[in-house]
Amino acid sequence: MKGIITVVGKDKVGIIAKVCTYLAENNLNILDISQTIISGYFNMMMIVDISAANKSFELIVEDLQDVGKQIGVEVKLQHEDIFNIMHRI
Repeated sequence: MKGIITVVGKDKVGIIAKVCTYLAENNLNILDISQTIISGYFNMMMIVDISAANKSFELIVEDLQDVGKQIGVEVKLQHEDIFNIMHRI
């Protein structure tokens, strides 16, 4: 099962490290990653494999929101299918 993680907020040191540390500690594998910084704002999107995660999807969603709060950015995780349906043109 795949998920889409988005991270948005003011750029600062440690955003990628904090998010990726959480993913590694919970057995989520990054399949693809893209990040940009525009006028001081950080934007990252990751496709992750969540099939081997050691927590429920719902708990991971909550944990990632908490990680975001700790570092002052917004972190969201969605199932790949939901993300695709929401972003159809």
